[in-house]
Amino acid sequence: QVHLAESGGGLVRPGGSLRLSCAASGFSLDSYNMAWFRQAPGKERELVSCIASSDSSTYYLDSAKGRFTISREKAKNTVYLQMNSLKPEDTAVYYCAAEETNYHCTPYSFRYDYWGHGTQVTVFS
Repeated sequence: QVHLAESGGGLVRPGGSLRLSCAASGFSLDSYNMAWFRQAPGKERELVSCIASSDSSTYYLDSAKGRFTISREKAKNTVYLQMNSLKPEDTAVYYCAAEETNYHCTPYSFRYDYWGHGTQVTVFS
């Protein structure tokens, strides 16, 4: 049974850090692009970061560049999102997603095959 389990969300002050984890079960990350999306209240879901299965190339939302880092640990079948210098506008529910493909990452959520239930990140002053 396929399952993506996110963890690591929480409350943090501006400038703080969090590390999100996404543990996959029921399939291997080797053949999947792994992505982190987020959705804030009243806003559309957006791609924050992605790591491609084919060459481990990465994508970052412009506002996340230089602050967030995506990584993949094959031995644990887990993907991480290290988030530093957090800002109030980063507040959202963060979702892990997997797309079975050999191509580059896509920002279109409908292309992803599996989703986690999400983890809340709240950055408050």
